[in-house]
Amino acid sequence: MTIAPERPGTGAGPSTGPSTRIGQLLPTTGDRTPRGDRLVDQFELGLDAPICLTWELTYACNLECAHCLSSSGRRDPRELSTDQAKAVIDELQRMQVFYINIGGGEPTIRPDFWELLEYSIEHNVGVKFSTNGVRLSEERAAFLASPAMNGYVDIQISLDGATAEVNDYVRGPGSFDTAIRALENLQAAGFSDAKISVVCTRQNIGQLDEFKAIADKYGAMLRLTRLRPSGRGADVWDELHPLPEQQRELYDWLMANGENILTGDSFFHLAAFGESLPGLNLCGAGRVVCLIDPIGDVYACPFAIHDNFHAGNILTDGGFQQVWQKSELFQDLRAPQTGGACAKCSFFDACRGGCMAAKFFTGLPLDGPDPECVQGYGESALASMNAAGGRVIPESSQDHSKKNPTRNQPVMLQLGRRPDDLEASLQPRGMPVSACAESPLAGFDPGTGALGGGGGCASGACGC
Repeated sequence: MTIAPERPGTGAGPSTGPSTRIGQLLPTTGDRTPRGDRLVDQFELGLDAPICLTWELTYACNLECAHCLSSSGRRDPRELSTDQAKAVIDELQRMQVFYINIGGGEPTIRPDFWELLEYSIEHNVGVKFSTNGVRLSEERAAFLASPAMNGYVDIQISLDGATAEVNDYVRGPGSFDTAIRALENLQAAGFSDAKISVVCTRQNIGQLDEFKAIADKYGAMLRLTRLRPSGRGADVWDELHPLPEQQRELYDWLMANGENILTGDSFFHLAAFGESLPGLNLCGAGRVVCLIDPIGDVYACPFAIHDNFHAGNILTDGGFQQVWQKSELFQDLRAPQTGGACAKCSFFDACRGGCMAAKFFTGLPLDGPDPECVQGYGESALASMNAAGGRVIPESSQDHSKKNPTRNQPVMLQLGRRPDDLEASLQPRGMPVSACAESPLAGFDPGTGALGGGGGCASGACGC
């Protein structure tokens, strides 16, 4: 893969409005020469195709995770058709994108998921998909382990607690057992090297050794990711994000175990403790990573699904390659940055100023410190802004959460729910207008992986 050539910043192109706002907030040098010979210095200027492309196929989900970064739950009726999705895969193959991260929502709920998975593999685009495990029956596990997949598929099972009590608190009742059953099915089928994906929270930092033990038991690798205050995560950030002393605990644990743990670019803000962690110590938004959402909108980062980080749409702006290479937003993000207020810090070259999404969704300026800056600058900045009354939390651009809570709602959301009309909330709820208004998995039997007599989003029959 080669470094993207310099491109003009003017002229017609995808989504120029939001990029102007972001460009005004990012302190840049105007010099597009790499700052050094390190790979990370080259990455800052962007590549001609993303290294890590996240594609959320659907916002439909059987769960209602409290910290869902995309506020998933209900399917968007405008989501890409099967033919449109295949056209995206064709384009990614031409761009030589070697693998994609498929997510959601719960991607396996989408009726054509398995068809699109096979199509992608046949076109030499590897797939890593994240799932809560609800559709990974014994039969599906055997299919994923079969020669038909040619080693081009990777699976991440989401698990946010090493015990049901901790996991189900944020992911919903029964979700721990569902994830473990999926791991058991994959292991029995001979699928090797599955991943267990953990969002690190205040409640599970003390379970890192237990997570590693679960991964070892099922022949899987452990992948730790950072909690971001985006989507529904913004509502539970104050309760869930790790405390400062837990950040240090996590850093020390990763330094001791990191060679066998996957982290991606989640924890580069921890590098300010001293030695850099394994992985990409750089915010890759718009440079080496981006996201395609279910309706074809392209965002700079999977953790920044907001109008301010919208780069274009693959259906209306000439395809994904045009958006990736010509978007003014992405050009601004690839311009070398001075670091703003953080540039004076001796740890800037290590942490690179932290996570753009974490700053934005906590109301901090993009040229300011990360809210979880381990040197305490983020905490001080938040306190100062709160005291001055100048901190503004951006409103979410979209919300696909279920309109009415279901039996899958996590405990922490049940405890935090305060209905505006208590008397009305105690009245029996009427029948949903369709099966999937209650659950996108209506009619689905998790034991067999088959649909019952019913419709619902699991079959696509309802069309909602």
